[in-house]
Amino acid sequence: MLADCIPFKRTGFFSPLILDYLSQNLDLKEFYGNFPSVDNFKNQFQTKEKTYQNNQRATLVSVLKKQYQLLEVSEATTANIESLSSSKTFTVTTGHQLNLFGGPLYFVYKIATTLNLARLLNEKYTEYHVVPIFWMATEDHDFAEINYFNFQNQKISWNRPSGGAVGSLSTEGLQAVSEVFEATLGKGKNARFLAALFQKTYLKHNKLAEATRYFVNELFKETELVIIDADNAEFKKEFVPVMEKELIEHTAFDKLSETNVKLKSFGYHIQVNPRKINLFYLQENHRGRIEKDESKGHYHVDGTDFRFDETQILSELHTHPERFSPNALMRPVYQESLLPNLCYIGGGGEIAYWLQLKSTFAQFGVTFPIVMLRNSVLLVSDKQAKKLQNLEISYEDIFLSSHELTNKKIKAISAIPIDFSTQKHHLKSQFESLYKLATQTDASFLGAVKAQEAKQTKGLENLEKRLLKAQKRKLEDEVNRLEKLKDGLFPNGGLQERTVNFSDFYLELGDETIPLLLSQLNPLDFRFAIVEI
Repeated sequence: MLADCIPFKRTGFFSPLILDYLSQNLDLKEFYGNFPSVDNFKNQFQTKEKTYQNNQRATLVSVLKKQYQLLEVSEATTANIESLSSSKTFTVTTGHQLNLFGGPLYFVYKIATTLNLARLLNEKYTEYHVVPIFWMATEDHDFAEINYFNFQNQKISWNRPSGGAVGSLSTEGLQAVSEVFEATLGKGKNARFLAALFQKTYLKHNKLAEATRYFVNELFKETELVIIDADNAEFKKEFVPVMEKELIEHTAFDKLSETNVKLKSFGYHIQVNPRKINLFYLQENHRGRIEKDESKGHYHVDGTDFRFDETQILSELHTHPERFSPNALMRPVYQESLLPNLCYIGGGGEIAYWLQLKSTFAQFGVTFPIVMLRNSVLLVSDKQAKKLQNLEISYEDIFLSSHELTNKKIKAISAIPIDFSTQKHHLKSQFESLYKLATQTDASFLGAVKAQEAKQTKGLENLEKRLLKAQKRKLEDEVNRLEKLKDGLFPNGGLQERTVNFSDFYLELGDETIPLLLSQLNPLDFRFAIVEI
């Protein structure tokens, strides 16, 4: 049940850039097109309809059908893939790394937001059809970011040598991880399901990309979600003109550098800095940056002996486009070139770097999508909700820092008033008469009065702190209960969704986990949701 929604600003977990974007601060207007609202999607439909070429649809549908050949899928997903042939079908997309067993909870929230947005748009714009897309980040190569998940306060890791695009990694070695996970799960129907899901995902598929596609499809098998792996020669052939321009003209570097200067002038943190060439070269077990020696006009692949002159690298690009891989800044351009996409849904960090890209999209002649913050959620068990109620702590209060929350609670329940505001006001009144007296004598006396006022005010503040500390000791049991509850909801002081895996909650909710989230979350309500389970 949706229990509350907290403005993002009051959570303390979101950057000034994201907060200003959500409030539509005029300083940011040049960095995006249409803001995510139901009505603004009308303009996005019309713009994308004019710029997306229908001949691209045949390749999109053909490759998706091949990728889905070995999967059991819902009728709705099959129909959605077929529908992409129509010039009236568009997509809304989210993406994620190939984290082991999904990684943190926000992986699920991204997809739930995307599904709900597609459903909302299909209800509003009946002349079009919208397909929800999950984009697998199969070409990422940072294995250390994806090789673990947290379950029951335990880090479950997959330790193995790595290199190259993670989607191509063999699932060898995950039998041992499966055994550790199963031993931790305990008994019961939901525990058996999770153990079987892990085994079917990682022990029945040879590559991490295949395993992740199976995993996401199983979790969302009752929905209309379409999963895509863009590490594909046919897809990349369509992207060759953009990659060629990037290799020769350094388009992304020039435009992003200009944008970053502007964002910095407004005081915003820059999420990603561009390279001269924002492409990698893919080989088995290696994904190396493509760099250029401007003095010689030669290209080379970082960490290898590969060398190309301009003619050679362009020939390689046209002959083997699958060997070229966009980095984090070029991947959005690739995505929007490939898909008839209206909107990208992501977390705060992702939205921050998408806002760096609008002028780059324009330079490549690609339509910039609506960029939308995903739903953020705090899941609260029935037991935790009752404890909060008993402690008379609101959901907004629980987002305070542990120090602020404890102080607020102690002041509220203490039999002794821990607020010296009256005494401070009285002290200030006393010193006002001394200041009047000081005006009639020399400056040294005035300085002495100021110093004495500061000393006595500081003394009152110290007494107030000592009284608060004394009451904390006296009410130690209350403080411990509060801190334990706070730690349970915010692991390691951070957001639950960035640490906990979905399996922690699936143990209790079972098959209702995904339907519950889909029923409770509004994709266009830009507040932090509290859901009681």
